[in-house]
Amino acid sequence: MLSMIGLFVALGLLIFLTMKGVNIIIAALICSVLLALTGGLDLNTAMTGFYMDGFTGYFASWFLIFLLGAIFGKVMQDTKSAESIADWVSRTLGPQWAVFAVVSACAIMTYGGVSLFVVGFTVYPIAVSLFRLANYPHRFIPAALVFGSISFTMTSPGSPEIQNLIPTEFFGTTPTAGGWVGVVMGVFIATVGGLWLRFLVRKAVANGETFELPKASPFYSAEKVDEIAATTEEKKLPNVVFAILPLAIVILVLNILSFYMAPKTAALVALVLGILSVWGFNFKFVQEYWNSLAVGAQNSLVAIANTCAVVGFGSVAAQVSAFDTFINALVNISGPPLLGLAIGVTIICGLTGSASGGLGIALPLLAPIYLAKGIDPGSMHRVSALASGGLDSLPHNGYVVTTVRAICGETHKKAYLPILCVSVILPTIAVILAIALYSIF
Repeated sequence: MLSMIGLFVALGLLIFLTMKGVNIIIAALICSVLLALTGGLDLNTAMTGFYMDGFTGYFASWFLIFLLGAIFGKVMQDTKSAESIADWVSRTLGPQWAVFAVVSACAIMTYGGVSLFVVGFTVYPIAVSLFRLANYPHRFIPAALVFGSISFTMTSPGSPEIQNLIPTEFFGTTPTAGGWVGVVMGVFIATVGGLWLRFLVRKAVANGETFELPKASPFYSAEKVDEIAATTEEKKLPNVVFAILPLAIVILVLNILSFYMAPKTAALVALVLGILSVWGFNFKFVQEYWNSLAVGAQNSLVAIANTCAVVGFGSVAAQVSAFDTFINALVNISGPPLLGLAIGVTIICGLTGSASGGLGIALPLLAPIYLAKGIDPGSMHRVSALASGGLDSLPHNGYVVTTVRAICGETHKKAYLPILCVSVILPTIAVILAIALYSIF
């Protein structure tokens, strides 16, 4: 009983501390100690053994992917390739399609392997310009950024994002696993989510809301609104074709080589070629090579350390008796066989506030159980990926916090509801639909 109470209290505290802005590494350590004490674990074994095994195990498995992904994103940013894509999308669609323009710009880049945070910081100024011209409420910009970055692009077949790569390690699949159901779900989330977000924006406008730049914005003061909204005709940006080509190269190389080598190795090769192609196609915009590599490496360390901290917490949680009770309940749940897998991944990703961290905790435990049941590995891969993209976007998610507060200068109170709709509720519905389709077909 104490173990169960401790598990929920520790998880609740992790969410609370993260939402309060406490560093996730510190929060995970505090909550892991609490979990060990209430779960009857030896504190030394829990922290130096279970916690560090989870932390270092995830680091060893995925550091190179994080490293090359962060460098690729930094190179795209430094050569202004990311800005070129965002600018082209905004000009093509215009202010009247501001919501779709922001979502599309984020989706193109993240599906091509660009780091989430690079995308957020790059697209935000353009989103401000579009929303101002359309007179749409600023509080919807975080939802557009989050939805375009982490809802369907990281869970769709062929994506080079780590949430689509982790399942390949446990199910022996390729990044395109899941067949036509995965494609349909990706299109479903993108289409319905875009329309839903646009509906919410128009409803707010009908209720009298207008564009107003928040005073808390760390990048732009109210006096600079006109400067933000100014056109970028005089800016010298790479040709959009040469900006997009590296993204296409990453996607194509990853999915072709995955049939001939381990998907993780294919991803490494794809990202290296992506980095080189950005420099090659846009060499006129390269200011410095080594600085991009150095900053990208630093960014990767922060990103993977945050995820490792969550995985370490999950490794401690996996040792308490309450967690065994939870796993047994999932395995014996009534309904389609994939349902237990989906619920397990969804809940763990939600509790940790991390899709990749949740997968790193859930799949080592659940994958062997469900593989033994003889379920199709491709369907398990896609359901796991889709399930990771639902409750992970709760308020304590790292990217959500960064986007709402650091990038946009908004508050959860004003900006989170539309995020909940398109990045939590909708992907969860998609998981249920995917399970139904895999069960029928």
